[in-house]
Amino acid sequence: GGAAVAGGEMLLSVGLLALALLAAYRLYLRWGTRSGPGGAARQGEAAALPRMKRRDFSLEQLREFDGARNPRILLAVNGKVFDVTKGSKFYGPEGPYGIFAGRDASRGLATFCLDKDALRDEYDDLSDLNAVQMESVREWEMQFKEKYDYVGRLLKPGEEPSEYTDEEDTKDHTKQE
Repeated sequence: GGAAVAGGEMLLSVGLLALALLAAYRLYLRWGTRSGPGGAARQGEAAALPRMKRRDFSLEQLREFDGARNPRILLAVNGKVFDVTKGSKFYGPEGPYGIFAGRDASRGLATFCLDKDALRDEYDDLSDLNAVQMESVREWEMQFKEKYDYVGRLLKPGEEPSEYTDEEDTKDHTKQE
């Protein structure tokens, strides 16, 4: 039983490290520098964008919103797409998380992996992630919900987009039964 205990302790310490990193990141978001070189101009441009209408995205459609081809930056977490344009200093082309722009960031956020290994070009059902990693994905989803506009769902291959009405647009449709 010694090996199982050691494995469990390691998983626990990895989980605690993940939470510590998440807490540090939250503080950084709250108190981090507000503008870098060219940041103010880009933030002005981002602020001028109208709120995006609700819609669902395939992975290919999501890819266009990477902050380079389009000033708007979207990313997906746990099947939900968020407009992170106002966080362009993190998610823009020069940002530390720029790799996630226009992509499904779930795996990278769950595994604290900020390189290309965390990105899939096909739909990622996250079925191989463990319970700690899935909990981390849900934590991130809540973080993004608090901070950024939810714009729609990330579609599975062959899934049809939802039709969103204008009044649904103004309230979070996930609360409706």
